[in-house]
Formats: sequence, structure tokens, C-alpha cells
Amino acid sequence: MAPEIREVKTRKDLKRFIFLPAKINAGFDCWVPPMYRDEFIFFNPKKNKCFSYSDTILLLAFRDNKPVGRIMGLINQRYNEIHNEDHARFEFFDCLEDEEVAHALIHQVEEWAREREMTKIVGPLGFSDKDPQGFLIEGFEHRAILETIWNQDYMNRLITAEGYRKKVDLNDYLIEIPDEIPELYRRVSRMVLKKTESRVVEFTTKKELKPYIIPVLRVMNECYSNIYGFVPLTDQEMVEYAKRYLPVLDPHFLKVTENREGVSGFVISMPDLSEGLQKASGKLFPFGIFKILSCMKRSRHLTLLLGAIKPKYQGLGLDALMAVKLLETAKQRNMQTIESHLILETNHKMIGEVLKAGGKIHKRFRIYEKEL
Repeated sequence: MAPEIREVKTRKDLKRFIFLPAKINAGFDCWVPPMYRDEFIFFNPKKNKCFSYSDTILLLAFRDNKPVGRIMGLINQRYNEIHNEDHARFEFFDCLEDEEVAHALIHQVEEWAREREMTKIVGPLGFSDKDPQGFLIEGFEHRAILETIWNQDYMNRLITAEGYRKKVDLNDYLIEIPDEIPELYRRVSRMVLKKTESRVVEFTTKKELKPYIIPVLRVMNECYSNIYGFVPLTDQEMVEYAKRYLPVLDPHFLKVTENREGVSGFVISMPDLSEGLQKASGKLFPFGIFKILSCMKRSRHLTLLLGAIKPKYQGLGLDALMAVKLLETAKQRNMQTIESHLILETNHKMIGEVLKAGGKIHKRFRIYEKEL
């Protein structure tokens, strides 16, 4: 029998939608559950302001009254207006290895998008590039990190069978932390300190960090405007973003550069919490948070989350300044590797910096597209 497709309308169906990937990927050590508390916040239009400027639909596929697939369709009206596009997106596309189920889900999202006069659909891509994006196409043997997708390879076969082709790839690099910080970095950082009247701000407590969160995210807004999929955060979204990640951020791994004009650059990283999320089964309470924090303390793997330098200060060596401080902290905490997070294959400047630091491709993700 053909699968039955139902729109998510009830709390019960939303729970099915959120917890379905755990059933589909059960037994795969590289799949990592999300923070389920955050998932329920994410899918709540009253708490996630992205719904206020987006059209969305959540669908579940059933066989024998059991959920076997899910997908979200969305149209980010704000992004479309900024970029003069009429594109829809799909996100949170998970299903069993079943062509009928995959076809039924993606076809219904395509029809939903056509009804709204969209001319193209792309994905996996959420409200912005800060949401998980792309299907994993290389590096299936490596465990997922925060806010990234881990999917079984058949998802790529299923989506291409529906006529989707590559839109863009994103690369995730692994960098070995050197025993000694390169003297070139130290020399450049000393020169930068002298010539730019900049300083690096370091943190030991979250209380010290709080006043810098909004200025840092404003720098991100300014610097990420040309990155595919990025939508500038409003002040309220910045506050919500900070609340979401502050509980698990280690302030030692956030470095900020500032001068008389204020914050000029930043880098945010954190010890990998993937193992902790697995042990906690994605649940922070009552005891999950302690499992996550314990694993983060033992982790020897650092994950880069965000980083940027204001355009007017780029090319002055502020990146080397922050890199030296980050590497010093990493060495003090016995870190061995740094994972870059996702970098667009077209971001040649950032890729050049990563390669210069000895980075090698660890994983590769692909965003697909299809004309409607």
C-alpha cells in the first residue's frame, strides 16, 4: 500500500516528528541526537520568531499507522525579499530506505511550494545557515557534531532519484593542534597588537561573557550577509540565540578582539559535546546536562562554531591574534584536534586559512536544488 502522508497538527504528531530520526538511525554510532528541549522550542511558533516571516509545513509519512518518514517545507519570505528570489526549501527530511515514502514526502512539499508560486526548491536548508544543512555525502564514519546532519547514504540516492541536483557543497575540515604554536602566528600577533591598537578579550566565566554576546552577533550579521542561506538576526533573535547556547558554552574558548570602536572580531568554539548528547539521549534533565558537561570536560576535540572579523579590519592579522589565544587555551586543556564546522566550498578565503593551518577535509555535505 502507498504510504499515508499526514500534516503535523497535534502535540502527539510533533513528538513523532521530532523523535523519528532516533528510530531510523538506531544502531548507528555516528548519529547524535539533538537537544530535544531545544527541538520543541525550535518548532514552537510562539518561541521561534523565524515562523513569523516564513511559510511552513510539517509532514509525516505512515505505513501500517507507524511513522516511517518526515519532512519540513518552508519558504523564508525575508530571505526571498532580500535576495529577490522565489525559492522554497526542504529540511528535516528523514525516512527509511523506501523510494515510495521519499517520493510521497518530497512530492507533497513540491506541490505545496508550487501552490505558493515558488519556482525552485533547495535543501536540506532551514530558516538560515545556522540550522543543520545539507545531506552528508562524505565522512559517514565520523560522528556528527552540534547542529550538523548525519544521514545514511541512501538519502542522497533517494533525493537524486527525484530529480534533484547539486546546488552547493559545504566542507568540514579537521585540524591537528600542533605541539608548538607556529612562530609566524606569534610574530604576526605581536605586530597586530602594536599597529592596530587592538586587544584580545578572554573570558573565564559566563558572567564576563554575557555583555559581549549581542555585540558579537551584530558583527556576525555584518559579516555573514553574503553567505548563502544566511538571514540577519533581529535583536530579539540574538537574545534567544544566546539563551539557547549559553548554558553549554565554555567561556574559555570564546575570543574577541576589540578596539576603541568596540568589538571588531570574534571566534566561538567549544569542546565537542556529541558523546555527551549520546549518553544523555538528547535530554538535558534531570541528569543529562551533567553527562554532557562531563564529556565536554574530557573531550580532546574542539569544535569551531562561529567566527568573523568586520570587513574594515580584515587583512590586518586579527585572525592570527585570536588563533594564537585559542591555540594556547586548547593546549592548556590538552585538546588534540579542531573541527572547522561547515564552510561553503565557494568561501575560498576561509578555506585558504584552514588549509594554511593544516586542515584536511573531514566531511562533506551537499545542498540540492530542483526547478519546480
